[in-house]
Amino acid sequence: MPDAASSAAPHPDRPALDAAALTAALTGSSSLWRAVEVVEELGSTNAELVARAAAGEPAGLVLVAEHQVTGRGRLDRTWTSPPRAGLTVSVLVRPDVPAARRAWLSLLTGVALAEAVAEVAGVRASLKWPNDLLAADGAKLAGILAEGTGQAVVIGTGVNVSTRADELPGTGTSLELAAGAPVDRGALLLAWLRAFETRYTRWEQVLGDPVSSGLARDYLAWCSTVGTTVTVTLPDGSTLDGVAEAVDWDGRLVVRTDDGVVELASGDVRHVRPTRREG
Repeated sequence: MPDAASSAAPHPDRPALDAAALTAALTGSSSLWRAVEVVEELGSTNAELVARAAAGEPAGLVLVAEHQVTGRGRLDRTWTSPPRAGLTVSVLVRPDVPAARRAWLSLLTGVALAEAVAEVAGVRASLKWPNDLLAADGAKLAGILAEGTGQAVVIGTGVNVSTRADELPGTGTSLELAAGAPVDRGALLLAWLRAFETRYTRWEQVLGDPVSSGLARDYLAWCSTVGTTVTVTLPDGSTLDGVAEAVDWDGRLVVRTDDGVVELASGDVRHVRPTRREG
């Protein structure tokens, strides 16, 4: 995302989020969420919640920044957005599941976000493994970053909502550009958090099993990576080519190459670029 000055004023057509109203609407029927905090400006919602988690903050806190100035994506890529143009939100959970299954939290978050985007904005999106939400034309709508600290996991999501074309990189788009109509950020946030809770509760009840929880099936229904020929760029800059055949029980991408099958965790790759769909 393009850098924005920390003193940038929000556009008058971009209303602020109401933390009290969001908390009241969300927590009355929730067994997961405790509160929604909204701050006008913050360096990084993920960094803030990671620090709070390390200090003993209980699960169920939602932190939203109207303007995030030092946000990070995967591999420490910068994520910034104009004030009130997007949803920059992190949530704190403490899942009682085996550590290997926690990689599914990014994928679970993506499914819940795709469902919320379809419900509120009427935009049919797809999920690029491991952490991107894409519009129909392949442009990026949102990114997801999960970070663990002890028994806690902080999951950050940055969604382009009303961001204009001149405020976006060439590879990005926004929900309002894709939908051709305004999108209510508060309604989108509530829809995403409710969808997340439903899936998270079911997933945690079966100890993170992606199959019996239905998460693996639903992720594959939204995923545009599995079933394509891909070029994978590794952290050292080398590449491998193959067919993305599946996502395994630990959330790793299974790629069949000429030299055999490779299972890739999100931290094992720098970039996955689909080249064509098989079949």
